[in-house]
Amino acid sequence: MLLTVCEPGGRGSERSEHSAQRGDRGRHHPMEHWLWIILAALFFECKGEDKVIQEQGDVIAAEGDTVTLGCRFETSDPYPYLFWYKQEINDFPKYVLLRGTSGTADNAQEFPKDRFDAELNKRENSVPLKIQKLQLSDSAVYYCAVRPTVTGNTKTLYKNLWSKDNRILHNIH
Repeated sequence: MLLTVCEPGGRGSERSEHSAQRGDRGRHHPMEHWLWIILAALFFECKGEDKVIQEQGDVIAAEGDTVTLGCRFETSDPYPYLFWYKQEINDFPKYVLLRGTSGTADNAQEFPKDRFDAELNKRENSVPLKIQKLQLSDSAVYYCAVRPTVTGNTKTLYKNLWSKDNRILHNIH
């Protein structure tokens, strides 16, 4: 789901087309073959039983506000671990936090718990991400994932950023 944080007065941070690029495609690391074997083993082990649902869609909020990004999950694992990731334009997803049913909780250093928090609710199968004191730099696509890494964000997001006088400030594809 796309989170866009706007400055007071309706002006948002500029965005450009989101595209993932990988350099040096021709080079192969010696461990790459082992990685493929491990990934194949995980794939056949999982059998698509786990599922993550992020139905909320795009969120637009003002700088300084608090938002809660929803995430529901289905898993056969009685003790699931849920993750949140943040992906900025032309960058890889960055680990934000982890929550487990046994009370396991971890936040990446750059995402302190006083601003980025989540509580895993096993009864409701949800782990909403609460972001407080929003900053312009919080604008990004946020992914929820269940171990090993089944994400719920499978759609390409399109967003036009509008000002209060209904002018398009920036078109995001």
